[in-house]
Amino acid sequence: VKHEELKTVDNVSTVMQFVLLGFSDLPYLQGFLFAVFSVVYIIILIGNSLIIAISSMDPALQKPMYFFLANFSSLEICYISVTVPRILFNIEMQDRSISVTSCATQLCFFLIFGTTECLLLAVMSYDRYVAICNPLHYILIMNPTKCTHLAVGSWLGGIPVQIGQTCQIFSLHFCSSNQIDHFFCDIPPILKLACGDTSMHELSVYVVVMVVAALPFILVLTSYSKIIATILRLPTAKGRAKAFSTCSSHLLVVVLFYGSATVTYLRPKSMHSPGTDKLLSLFYTVVTPMFNPLIYSLRNKEVIVALKRLFLKA
Repeated sequence: VKHEELKTVDNVSTVMQFVLLGFSDLPYLQGFLFAVFSVVYIIILIGNSLIIAISSMDPALQKPMYFFLANFSSLEICYISVTVPRILFNIEMQDRSISVTSCATQLCFFLIFGTTECLLLAVMSYDRYVAICNPLHYILIMNPTKCTHLAVGSWLGGIPVQIGQTCQIFSLHFCSSNQIDHFFCDIPPILKLACGDTSMHELSVYVVVMVVAALPFILVLTSYSKIIATILRLPTAKGRAKAFSTCSSHLLVVVLFYGSATVTYLRPKSMHSPGTDKLLSLFYTVVTPMFNPLIYSLRNKEVIVALKRLFLKA
């Protein structure tokens, strides 16, 4: 540990600067990894920007479903921008140091946007529930004012909780090492560096995850259980297929996001390993945001038609 990265308080060395090890264990693949992350980042920016553009510009997509989809795409751009630019900087400059303040800031924004994703996925499932289970009152229930309130609530809902959680985690002393064996500042690898017993902090992480992730997930499951029950009662196979196609994209995104994130954060500490954590984190921080525009565009005829109109105008 570098001398300037530590300060001594009451004979206890406290870390002042972290080192993000990232993919430093793959020295011969640094150029390849830089190229891959650059391409993925560009794909995510372009794909989600196109969805935002067509959702706001195409008259056929002026519906609550696409309003929330545009919000979701905006979120994915913010979410990916918390981690990938830092990865690219670390690889390109071969400077993996990050101040405690920068690390806390990165973690805080990552947690806030992660919470927003959970809430938005729940809101989008509610939208699909109203559309399929209560179609006659859909326009009345999902009016512009309510849609705006739901979107704003999703964006702002996690801010106080996650600022509090970040402050709690970084109130700890870090003394055993300053090396975070991860490619961004995440909770499990940071807690590993903390001095003393961290069991209460781990418990608080579980509680927060249950509130900001599990409760929205229960709402998603409740919505889809009612959606599936309604679809199965439809008289024709064509009607059932059409109804299911309107929510299958969203359901797939929910499975991808919650599946990897749940395994990452709800495993016991003894089951955490740097390699597994990195792989799972890559999946829900990079791979899922890359596939989301593809999932929504390839499985939605209205989006495909709107994209064709956009490119024909250009």
